[in-house]
Formats: sequence, structure tokens, C-alpha cells
Amino acid sequence: MPCLEGSLSVLLYVPLFPGKAKLLIASTVQFFIHKVFLFFPYQDMVKEASTYLFNATKQRYFFKTVKIIIPLHWLPKPEYLSVKTESYDKADVIVANPFLKYGDDPYTLQYGGCGEKGRYIHFTPNFLLNDNLYNIYGSRGTKVFVHEWAHLRWGVFDEYNNDAPFYVSVDSGKASVEATRCSASVTGKYIVQSCTGNSCTTRECKYDEQTKLYEAGCKFVPDKIQNAPASIMYMQSLPSVVEFCDQSTHNEKATNLQNKMCNYHSTWEIIMNSPDFSNTSPINSASPPFETSFSLLQTKDRVVCLVLDVSGSMTGNNRIKRLYQAAEIFLLQIIEMGSWVGIVTFDSTAQIKINLQQIVSENVRQDLITYLPTTAGGGTNICEGVRKGFEVIKQKYSNLYGSEIVLLTDGEDGSMSSCLTEVKNSGSIIHTIALGPNAAPELEQFSNMTGGLRFYATDTVDSNGLIDAFSGISSGSGNISEQSIQLESTARSVAVKQWMNGTVTVDSTVGNDTFFVVTWDGITSPPDILLRDPKGKEYRMSDFTVSNLNLRTARLSIAGTAEVGDWYYWIQNNHIAPQVISMIVTSRAASLAVPPVTVKAHMNKDTNNFPNPMVIYAEVSQGFLPVLGATVMATVEPQTGSAVELKLLDDGSGADITKNDGIYSKYFTSFKGNGRYNLKVRAQGKDMIVRRRRRQSQALHVAGYIENGEIKMNAPRPEVTDDEIQAKLGSFNRVASGGSFVMENVPSGGTTDVFPPCKIIDLEAHSEKDKIRLSWTAPGNDFDVGQADRYIIKMSESFLDLRNTFENATSVNTSGLVPNPAGTKESFQFKPENFTIENDTIIYFAIRAIDNASLPSEMSNIAQAALFVPPKESSPDGAPNDDVINEGINVLTIVLIVAGSVIVVSIAVSITVCILHKKNRRGGPELSMC
Repeated sequence: MPCLEGSLSVLLYVPLFPGKAKLLIASTVQFFIHKVFLFFPYQDMVKEASTYLFNATKQRYFFKTVKIIIPLHWLPKPEYLSVKTESYDKADVIVANPFLKYGDDPYTLQYGGCGEKGRYIHFTPNFLLNDNLYNIYGSRGTKVFVHEWAHLRWGVFDEYNNDAPFYVSVDSGKASVEATRCSASVTGKYIVQSCTGNSCTTRECKYDEQTKLYEAGCKFVPDKIQNAPASIMYMQSLPSVVEFCDQSTHNEKATNLQNKMCNYHSTWEIIMNSPDFSNTSPINSASPPFETSFSLLQTKDRVVCLVLDVSGSMTGNNRIKRLYQAAEIFLLQIIEMGSWVGIVTFDSTAQIKINLQQIVSENVRQDLITYLPTTAGGGTNICEGVRKGFEVIKQKYSNLYGSEIVLLTDGEDGSMSSCLTEVKNSGSIIHTIALGPNAAPELEQFSNMTGGLRFYATDTVDSNGLIDAFSGISSGSGNISEQSIQLESTARSVAVKQWMNGTVTVDSTVGNDTFFVVTWDGITSPPDILLRDPKGKEYRMSDFTVSNLNLRTARLSIAGTAEVGDWYYWIQNNHIAPQVISMIVTSRAASLAVPPVTVKAHMNKDTNNFPNPMVIYAEVSQGFLPVLGATVMATVEPQTGSAVELKLLDDGSGADITKNDGIYSKYFTSFKGNGRYNLKVRAQGKDMIVRRRRRQSQALHVAGYIENGEIKMNAPRPEVTDDEIQAKLGSFNRVASGGSFVMENVPSGGTTDVFPPCKIIDLEAHSEKDKIRLSWTAPGNDFDVGQADRYIIKMSESFLDLRNTFENATSVNTSGLVPNPAGTKESFQFKPENFTIENDTIIYFAIRAIDNASLPSEMSNIAQAALFVPPKESSPDGAPNDDVINEGINVLTIVLIVAGSVIVVSIAVSITVCILHKKNRRGGPELSMC
């Protein structure tokens, strides 16, 4: 019977139950279990969550199987199976220590917009083991797990807002301050708690004199006993909550991220629009049709076989030499110590160059590079190469489970379909590198089916595309202390006797196993090299090593830990003609105890259809800490035409959904035609401060409950000191390949303007006497690139009218408002006209940008101006009871709320839990996640 299966990312199946025309979805849950969790009742937790999820999705969705991945250093047992394509990098759930000392809030990291899957769920060991957190979050298995699952799997957002916890609502002509929540029928009181030592008192909240909302420190404390069944995405800890908010219970006026990002649609509407629920209907059962089953998988040593194309086309564009340069860097610098490596070449047939060798010393690495190909000729038979790679692996292991193939080719092969099924069922992960414009278009099927990485390298040698592809194939174990980190990868054409100069920063988080590599085009006349470390020590060409097998590469290995600071280099072209010279620098973590700064580049999809935009993401972090304020540049290189460079931003506008979360984002629309595009990201920081901040899109930390009329407050979320929320990082350089994507249906002969400005998602409002000032971040002419032509601003006293019929709402005069370039902070002040200004009135505002082709953006988030005088008996002491505006009308301070002005990261489902373990098989400490 088919079911929704999944390894690290959930693969979907739709089970059809015999005798019933009912469809539902089952999912595989995967746990990476640390030793501390041997006695943790994870089975009960997941079973409870499965039943709760089944009922919350109206008898449609449940967890069918759980895969628990056992660390390599544990003693093997007969019941332990082998991992297949599972890995930490594709984990759905990571269990690891927090990035903040007291940061036990469960959260989901989500890059994308409404309905897009998240990256992973993060639980801390303390959260899973500490029963004292039960009252704060509710059942970790039943409630919290499902809350996070919805974030991860279905791309919905939180229905509370810590940054805007209150808003003004008008009901039956009467205004009141409400807690940001869904549903609005959740009852409770507004409480301030004050503590001195161990003694705490509570009182009702007062109104703030400036905002007319509740004062700072005010918390909404719910009644423990409720009649409201929704919502799981607001306060899942309440016993009555068993549903997601739907159209009948959704609170579209709440200032939360669900409204902001999902155009005021309920979470259940978004979930039901997911592909998971297409063609599904509920079954008549109170519990899932299957009980969740569990299996144990154990990781093993990394096993990699290089399967390299040596067909005749590899002689063109110097490809075979470039292949040697890139593969040499992979073998000498990238592949981790302790890994097993074999090499296969193929043309019309395939040949084993060397069987698996374990890298236990530098001598093994040097021996392996002697088997790299240096000549090419013949046809192309990709399947023969892959099968020969499988044969190499099977000479050591009884199966292919968990092994990796690095498959590189530049040619087409009409017989690739003959081994697709074999590849899919192999249990091996296949990473593909397409070289040049004619590489088989079916190549990506291999990586897509097996969960492998996919890269594309052009024949433009000054892009370093092939070297960057090999450098991006590091272990997916999550043990970042073992992985190679690329600090620099740059290349350019240098004229005769001219210099290529630059600076590479080695920061304090890296420095071990550091290599400086210089490559060039000409076989004769190697360049002159001068490299100077931060203390003034100089390295010349004579200090570099040039192999007899590769006369176009010079390599310098820095002994011990490289000096922290700026390293300067000068390289002179001594060739008789201009040539391309490149500098590549790699390193590893300086300490097992301190995670290095990393950058991970992603795209929102692997294959895209014109005219949909691509979204480029770069996650800059140190462990789980976001690194803020970096300069992040993305280079997108098409199959034909010149590369495009973009600056990625972490400002909460355009493609970036959350400000200051360490995720830098940008739309990409400069398509040069159909075919492959590759992505490279460069991140730089100068005297950086790593700011630790709590992740958004968390399960709500509940302040307390009211039981039988008694207020019972939970322990407050622990506060952290300034020393704990920031750390001196210094300067750093990082380079990372983001892989490749494929564009389809791009019109030939150029394109007209089909890309509108992006949606404005940060519209805010501020009161200035009788005027209103709106502010937002400027969109571009094409999404978040360029400059829009004009703005249309609308206002209405009806939220629904503005949302549903923007065009019919009252216009604001914007004749003097000229858009600024994308990313600029805009500000516009005006006096509302044609509105009767009186107490208990709310005016709603929204904006659209129009480009020079008259293409409109989507309507922005809705900002509201609430004209509201708080009740006198609840006003703060000494606060004025009313104000007078121009026309002499008694009013009213204008309280302005941004609908959805919240910084949040979503949470979703597909569950793989990776646990931090402290000891590896060689006895040393490590930061290993699974």
C-alpha cells in the first residue's frame, strides 16, 4: 500500500485504501538520535503527534514511519540498517544545543514566502527532556511538533506577534485593544507581572500614553479552559486547541505574519492549497489507519567515487586540463580525512582507474591525484560510467547505501534512460556536474532522484565554475569542523607583465589546513607570486609546489593554524600573452569548540518556467547564530551570455521576508535564454559583530494561564546579557557555490518587460498631529531590481473592501511622490480627506507600485490608523484625556498599526532530527549533528 514516504526530505505517496474511495497522506519522520536520547520516549511523542495531526488535518495526514539515524561511532547492532540518501544537510528536524544560552524555543527556519517549505525544525535537548517547559509550550509531541510541522511542510506562519502583540479593533462601532491572536474568540486578561527576587505580583495592564495600546510588558494571559478550538499556529498549548484557523475562525485583522505573508488567508486555506492535499478527502476514522513504525539506521564512513567523462569533446576548451585542476583541489583539500575515494573514467566504455582508498594521510591524497585523467578521446556512455562507479563501491560494501558518486560530463548520451531505474533504486547519492553547453539535459535527473547536488560550469575560465563545483561537494554529515571552507575563489584575465592583486581575510574561526592555490592558462612561464601574511611573513613562488602532473597550478600549504588577519597577494603574468589567473583559498575550522562562519547558497527552485522569477538566498551564520551586516554578492552565470551580479539584502523587503535573520535574499529576472545557470555567492564582513537573536516562527512562549479565576504565571523567558547577545567576529571572507538551475520557455530573440515591481511587505504608518506618514521600502521596476515608475495608495474604512476591491477604494493624492531606487526607505506624509474623523474609527491603507510598462505589483500589506481614546479609568496617571486637532474635533491620538509588521521565520514538516554528539569514533570531541 503506497504512503507518503521520505528520507530526509519527505517524498510523497498517496495511499489508496482498499474498498474506500478515500485518499489521505502519510509521512515518514526521521530522527537522528544522540546518546542522551536513548531513554527519551520519542516513539510515544511521534505517535501522539501523528494522531493529533491526523485530526487537525480532518483525517487526511499522519506519520507512517520514523527513521532514527544512529551515529557512526556507536557500536553496530543487528537491528541497525544502513542509511541510504539520508544526511544532516537534508534534515527536517535538527536536535542540537541552542545558539543562545537559554534559547530553548523550538523554531523552524524558513526562507520562502507563503506556502513554501521551510529548511528545518530545530529542537534543543533541554526542550525535549525538560518537563518544566510543558506549561509554557504544551505537549512537545502532540502540540509543538505539529505546530512546527505546519511551518516546515506547508509554509504557514505564526498567528501571534511578539513585536506587535496588540492592535485596535472596532466591533459594533466600539474600539478596543486586542491581543494579536487567532481565533479572536480566545479569552483571557491583560496582565503585567512585576518581580522582586522570588516575590512576584500581577496587575491589569494600563494603556500607553503614546501608542494608546497596552503598556510595555503587558501580556495576554489566556483562560486555561476555552471553547475555542483554534488555532494550532497561535497558542497550541491550550487544551481546547485542536484545529488550524479556517475561513470561519480566521482573524484577518490581527497584526501577524500569517496575514502579512499570506494575503490575510487562514492557515487552513494555505494548507489545503498544498500539493500534499490535492485530490485528497478524509476517511471515516478517529485515528490514523496505521500505527507509526520505527526503524534504526546507522551512518558509515564517507564513500565517494569520481566518475569522470574523458570523451573526445573533453579536449575542447581545455576541459580535460581544467578537470584535472578542479579534481586535484577536491582530492587534496576538500574531501575529508577518513573518507574512502575511488576513480572511474568513461568514454564509450568505462574504466576503473583506482579502487576505493581511505584517506588517512597526505600520501594517500598525493597518490590519488596520479590517477586523474590527463587525456581524452572517444564517445560518451554515461550509464557505463555510473555502473562502473557502483562496481568500485561494491568491491568494499555489500550495497550502495549512503555512498556518493560525483558524475561529471560535457556530452550528450541518448541511452541515459536505460539506467534511470537502476540509479533511483541504488541507495547511492549522485552529485552531477554539467560542463559546457552540451552536457546531457537529462543529467539532473540523476541528482534529483537520489538527493544529490547539481552543478553547472561554463567554459568561461575566469569564473572558476568547475573548481567551485568540486569545492561545493563536502560531506553532508553536519560535522562542520571537518569540512573544507572556501575563503576565496577569484579569477581574471591579466595582461602581459601586469599584476593581479588582492586581499584574503583569515578570521579567527578558521585557519587549520589552509591552502593558497594559484592557477593559470599557459603551460610555460608560470606567474610570479608574492603572498604576505598579517605579521609580514612573505611567501614567494619558490615556496609553492607545482606538480609535474599539473604544470598550471601552484599550491601553498600553511603549516599549523594560519595567522588571523588580512593576507595580501600580488601575482604577475609572465606569459607572452594575456592569460587568466585565479586565486583559490580553502581552510578548516580553527577549533573543534567554536563553529566557523559559513555561507550556504540556495535557490527557490531547481527548474523554473519563464516568466516566473528566481529567488536567490544566502544563509550566513556561525553555528545557529545569524551573522548580520555582511556584504553578500551573488553571481549568476548563464549558459550563454555574460554573468549577472546581484547584491543580496537582509532588510525584510522584496524577496527577503525577515529582516536581520542572517538570510540574504534577492529576486533574479535577467534571463539570457533557456538552459542551465550557475550560482556563486560571496560574503564579506568587516569588523563584524555576530548578534545573537531569538529565531522567529517559534511555538509561542505562553506567559501563564487563568485557572478557576486564579492567575498562574509561568516562569518568564530568561533574559540574556549584552555579552551573550553579541560577539566580536572581526572580518571574514567566504565563497560558496549555490549549484545550478534550469530555465525553460524563455522566448528567443529577447523578452519584453513582463516583471512587475515586487509586493511591498513592510508598509507602516505614523501619526503626526492631523497628518499620517506612511513608510515602506521601495520596490524595483522588475521585482526588487531597478526603480518603479509611480505609486497608487488607497484608503478605506472597511478592511474587507480594501483587501477585496483595492481599485474601488479612496485614492490618496500621490502626484508629488516619485519612487526611489529599489531598497530605499520611502516616506510620504498626507492629510486624510473625505473621511469623518471621530473616535472609534479605523482607516486602512494599502499601496501598489507601477513600473514603466504599467505593470502593477501585488497589493501591499494593509496598515491601519486607529482613531481611539482609551477609557479614562484605564488611562495612565497624568495622561491627557483628549487632544484637539485642526478642525477642533475632540480626538484622539492616532494609533497606527502595521498589519503583519513582524519578524518571523516559519516552521514546517518533514521530520528529521539531528542530535549533537560529543565524541567521535577517534575519541576526540566534535560538533557533529548526526
